[in-house]
Amino acid sequence: QVQFVESGGGLVQPGGSLRLSCAVSGFSFRTYAMSWYLQGPGKERELVASISSDGGITNYADSVKDRFTISRDNAKNTVTLQMNSLKPEDTAVYYCNRPAFRDNWGQGTQVTVSS
Repeated sequence: QVQFVESGGGLVQPGGSLRLSCAVSGFSFRTYAMSWYLQGPGKERELVASISSDGGITNYADSVKDRFTISRDNAKNTVTLQMNSLKPEDTAVYYCNRPAFRDNWGQGTQVTVSS
C-alpha cells in the first residue's frame, strides 16, 4: 500500500525556517523521482520542488528558488524540504508524492508563516 506521511510543519515568523520530512512506504522508493507540492487556502495544488530518483537532479518553482532545498535519503525512504527565508505567501499545506502518479495523497503538513 502506497503511503506518504508528511511532518515538520508549524507556525513560523517571516524570515524563519522549517524542515519538512516525508516518510514513504509501499513502493520501491529509490526508483522514482519525488516532489513536494503545496496547496494554499482555496487554491489548486501546485508543484514546489522535484528531485530525481538518485538525487542528482533537482528543480524548483520560481517562487521558492534559492530559498528551498529538496533532498532525499534512499536508505531511509524519506524526502525532505528545507525551507528558509519563509514568506507569508508560503503559507499552505505541503504534500509529497511521486510526480509520475500523484495519487494516494497523504494528510500533508500545515505551514503557516505569520508574525
